[in-house]
Amino acid sequence: QVQLVESGGGLVQPGGSLRLSCAASGSIFSIATMSWYRQAPGEGRDLVALISRSGGTNYADSVKGRFTISRDGAVNSVYLQMNSLKPEDTAVYYCNAITGSAQAYWGQGTQVTVSS
Repeated sequence: QVQLVESGGGLVQPGGSLRLSCAASGSIFSIATMSWYRQAPGEGRDLVALISRSGGTNYADSVKGRFTISRDGAVNSVYLQMNSLKPEDTAVYYCNAITGSAQAYWGQGTQVTVSS
């Protein structure tokens, strides 16, 4: 079992920045990839960014150049630095972990609201 706890969401003005954190606990040795997803009201849950155990990353086109995903193995955490935020980035952001046996775990989500 893997437990994920997100933090760092909030209200920010357009053009501002936020940093989301996701702390993993439990069977962390089994985690292969960690990702951030987001879900806007009335929409599906979409991949924002992914980081593999080896450090490889992948981003949704809509956030490339603005968001950066990083991973700190020493504290079993993954981060999402979000810059130049836009109103369309408003969503609940979820941390996701996939194990080597393809089991998926989710955090409870953290709200990000971009508004003036």
